[in-house]
Amino acid sequence: MARQQAVHELEQGDIDLPETGRPVVRSTKGVISSGHYLTSMAGMRMLLNGGNAFDAIAAAGFAAAVIEPIASYSLAAEGVFMLYDSASEEMLSLSGQGVAPGKATADFYKSQGLDRIPTGPGDKAHLSFTVPGIVEAFISLLERYGSMPIDQVLAPAIDYAENGIPHYEYMLERLKSPSTPQQFDNYPPGGWDVFFDNKQVPQPGAPLVQPGLANTLKAMASAGVSGDRVAGLQAARDVFYKGSVAKTIVDSSAKVGGILSMDDLANYKSQFGEPVSTTFAGHEILGHDSWSQGPMLQQTLNILENFDLKSMGHNSPQYIHTVSEALKLVFGDREAFYADPDFAEVPIDGLLSKEYAAERAQMLDPEGAYPEQRGPGDPWKYSNGRGAVPVAASPAPTINGTSGNGASDSSSHEGTTHVSVLDDQGNMVCGTISGGAFAKSVFFPELGCALSTRIEMFNCEEGHPNVVEPGKRPRTTLINYLARKDGQPVMTVGCPGGDNQAQANVQLVLNVLVFGMDPQQAVEAPRFASQSVVNSFYPHTYLPGRLDLEPGIPESTADALRAMGHDIDRAANCGLGATVSARDPRTGYLSTGGDPRRACYAIGL
Repeated sequence: MARQQAVHELEQGDIDLPETGRPVVRSTKGVISSGHYLTSMAGMRMLLNGGNAFDAIAAAGFAAAVIEPIASYSLAAEGVFMLYDSASEEMLSLSGQGVAPGKATADFYKSQGLDRIPTGPGDKAHLSFTVPGIVEAFISLLERYGSMPIDQVLAPAIDYAENGIPHYEYMLERLKSPSTPQQFDNYPPGGWDVFFDNKQVPQPGAPLVQPGLANTLKAMASAGVSGDRVAGLQAARDVFYKGSVAKTIVDSSAKVGGILSMDDLANYKSQFGEPVSTTFAGHEILGHDSWSQGPMLQQTLNILENFDLKSMGHNSPQYIHTVSEALKLVFGDREAFYADPDFAEVPIDGLLSKEYAAERAQMLDPEGAYPEQRGPGDPWKYSNGRGAVPVAASPAPTINGTSGNGASDSSSHEGTTHVSVLDDQGNMVCGTISGGAFAKSVFFPELGCALSTRIEMFNCEEGHPNVVEPGKRPRTTLINYLARKDGQPVMTVGCPGGDNQAQANVQLVLNVLVFGMDPQQAVEAPRFASQSVVNSFYPHTYLPGRLDLEPGIPESTADALRAMGHDIDRAANCGLGATVSARDPRTGYLSTGGDPRRACYAIGL
């Protein structure tokens, strides 16, 4: 009788709630995950029409510029990609990070009375305009690995921009930020007429139509050459980087005092490159070189190999302490050594050596938190190159946790999204795309978007690896990763969040490889992030000793961390929009998930 009752109750509902708020999305044909359901659908339309993962990520990325303009990024901004092409078996990094304009030198900014490159909120944002990189990257990706013509790839984005999408809560919350209207007023007319309703925040579900952006997208699509896919892609690139769109970008920049030129755009090229890697838990973890903060993850994993993380327990006080202290050590190296290797000698072999990691691991106090930003180690000892450890001045703490100039509003730092696509041909690609935040940049209605301000991540210190130089990539926060096991690609990993990106990605990898979580469990698990480093974004806030915890980490854990010397603060999120996508090497089956911290959505074919 009891057994019959149990069966009867199961017909009414489950005995237990699922472990995650959303399901793992599984498929045999293809999966996509992104920062918004309409972004994911734009990519899925390519898969449904016979396209591959590269067609899908480009369509989703162009669409995200329409759907997530304040929640993610601008069409005139940047992105970075990790990819595996099954036909060629190439596993590569792709940099769509924009570069400094030809007039952007340390002397130029010093002549303006500046020691760092400013952004908004404020009236000097135009000095941080960066050469747009994302369009060139998408077109290069499509040329090399795609299968669909540019007009077909752009069709969902044009539809969303021209015919409109419903306003949604995540974006509307960011429109409520006081910094956004302030910046629109600093550079009128801004986006008042596009994103607001008589200067009021619209209601959820109200239409959002973007005619300027639609015109920009249509200019590229109409350049397509019938019957010649590659010629159409080249024509679309020329429109954006040499033709009518380029002229609109340069004229818009010039009218507010910006320093972008037609030559800056015409000379820009995205870059395919060999990833850097390390091994951890039986996997090879591959990511971007030192032009990004990407090697932080490999460095941190190398340090953490020296500790028994699993026995500590997931998100226990000892675990959080150990991981965050390892990250502090690596932040010290990031600030001293990371830079565009085309312009600076970076000891990447030393930074990623296991011997160097073992040396650094000995500095980690298992019982006490280091109270400030860590200094760098000496990776040159383990490098085939030659160089010296720079002498860095101690950073000044930010007063009361704010910058004093209104830029403490975190919404200005959340301008990033992530897309991951796996298809049934064996292709895997993920992209972290960003830039052009309304509060930091200038919105140009005629262009339909804001320009990137990513060169704010340079410094003006002569001799420093990351000093601003024309044509150079700033040491970007944008990163993502691929993992392979026994030579086979098995996973993509990415998470937006500025300086929290590397920290969140470390936790995602540990969640999967140490604690055996599935893609959805890995992204839903509560995260933490150290703020004990000078922030990459202007005005470069520094909060020595602070460790942010998400609400899901219990107060008893917070108390134990305080006892170790951590300055604990609660944060709504420590990286948001995370994605783990996996391919089972035994069956070829695909899986992914969607981060509930924002409007992320995963779809299976």
